[in-house]
Order: sequence, then structure tokens, then C-alpha cells
Amino acid sequence: MTANKRKNRYTIAFYNVENLFDTVDNPNTYDDDFTPNGKLRWNRKKYGHKLRKITSVISQLGSSQSAHPPIIVGLVEVENAKVVKDLVKHKNLSNFNYDYVHYDSPDERGIDVALMYNKDFFEVLFSETHSLLLTDEEGGVDYTRDLLVVKGVLNNEKIHVLINHWPSRREGVSETENNRIKAAQLTRSVMDKIKEEESAAKFIIMGDFNDNPVNKSVEEYLVSDDLYNPMKSLYERGKGTTTHFKEWHLFDQIMFSRDFFDTEKSKHTFLNAKIYNRDWLKIYNGKYEGSPFRTFIGPFYKGGFSDHFPVYITLEKDK
Repeated sequence: MTANKRKNRYTIAFYNVENLFDTVDNPNTYDDDFTPNGKLRWNRKKYGHKLRKITSVISQLGSSQSAHPPIIVGLVEVENAKVVKDLVKHKNLSNFNYDYVHYDSPDERGIDVALMYNKDFFEVLFSETHSLLLTDEEGGVDYTRDLLVVKGVLNNEKIHVLINHWPSRREGVSETENNRIKAAQLTRSVMDKIKEEESAAKFIIMGDFNDNPVNKSVEEYLVSDDLYNPMKSLYERGKGTTTHFKEWHLFDQIMFSRDFFDTEKSKHTFLNAKIYNRDWLKIYNGKYEGSPFRTFIGPFYKGGFSDHFPVYITLEKDK
């Protein structure tokens, strides 16, 4: 591939970074385990090791196709603005002019979603969050992550980036399915409202959906005629980003407006979607061999990257 072609291609990525907590106790959240005296003995050395691991991955996403590190990176499972700032200021990323968008969410564990972006290519015009309103079995409020919406300009083209972290399957797949359907309905309603104000709006929807591309929440309630989900074909070929009881799931997805296939409607054209699953991101032996090399397995510190592989798409700018 020629150097000019690589310069004209851009990577947009998403990464669940598995509990990126600082070491300071927040009295308003359940982060006690991730403190020096907590159950996991989370300290500055382990935190620094985690930052080094995650930033090394981000710096390499899409490097085989683009001359630039990812220009947009959606993140989930970050504790606060400090840890996102520590990512963008880390020596592995500090030369790439990254900035970030972050809001504290009401999640009880204190984990949030965020957006990193390269200011050389993407200008943020507006950002906001939308709360997902859920109730528990007793009828009380079940606090979870917000939906982050960022409107910006990518190479002189306006796009809306929506970053999701949908409710987990911890209490069972069928028992929690309706919560993820509600999350899908929230995302779709936000998109529809944006399109009422801007009929030609273009979207990039990303996140950890805690459902696969073929599950009802994603396929029936979110992906409509206006969106394309390139992760579906990867999933149907047996690819995944995280494992549960040795079964692969592709919860981490990036989908986008179909306008990115039309050079008359978009300055950027979709080329491909990939899971970044290099061998050095995997557990190399034992019963978890081949799974993502994570930071913890239960209470045991392993010093890995994350329990999810990152994903990315490549866009080519119209010459």
C-alpha cells in the first residue's frame, strides 16, 4: 500500500478497557476493591502497568491500514476523567494530540463511557449524555451507564458518535434482555431526534452492547434500514471479542450510517471492520488459552490488558 493511500485512511476504534480505575477511593461508588487496601490490592504500580498496556494497544490499532493511530476511540469501563486524561497523556499516546470527552455517569460501580479523539482530524462541536432509566425487582432505580453523544467534524464532514455500554447479562440472558432492549430504544430515539433536526445526519454507533449482532436488542431494535453493522458477518464467521464459559461473544461493535457506502453523500467511504486480536493480547496456555489476556481473573491479578479485544473500522477519505 502506498504512503499516500495510508494517509488517506482513518481508523475509528472502540475498546472496553476492563475496570480502568485509579487508586483513590470514591465514597459515592462501589470502587473499594480498586484501592491499595481493597480486596484486589490495586496500587499505583498496577495502575501504571494497566495504563501502559492499554495505551500500547490503542497506538497500534489499524496501523496496517492507516498512517495514523485511531482518530476516534470510544472507551467503556473508565472510572473518571482522571483515568482518561492519564491515557491521553501517557508517553505511548502523548505525541498524537488526543483530547477526550467524559461525563460522570450514575453507575453504582462508578464506571463511565468516554471518547478520545485526535484534534488534528476531529473537532468536537457538541456533547451530551442521556440516562437510561431502569428499575430493579423492588421497583427502585437501577443506576447504569449513560449514553454519550458527541457531534463533531471529521475532515470537514459532520458526524454524530454515540457510545454505549448496555446492561450486563449477569442475572441471566433472558432475565436481563429487556434492559438491553430499553437501551437500544434509547439510542434509536436519540438518533431519531437528531435526524428531525438534521435530516442528513450521519452516525457512528459503538459500544459494548452485552449482546451479539444477531440478538434482538441489536438487530430488531437498533439496526434499521439506515444503519449497517459490519460486525454481524464477523460474528457469523465465529469471531468474537470476549469469552464466557469458553463461548465467544461479539459484544463490542461499531455500526454506522449507510451513507458511508455512498461517495455522493459522504466524504468518507467504509473499507472494512476488524477485531484486534493479536496473539500477544491472548492468554497463551491453560484452560483460558486463546481468551483475552485480562487484568484479573476473579480476585487473582494477571497483569493483562482487558477481558475484551478492541474493534475498529477503517474509512477512506474521498480525494
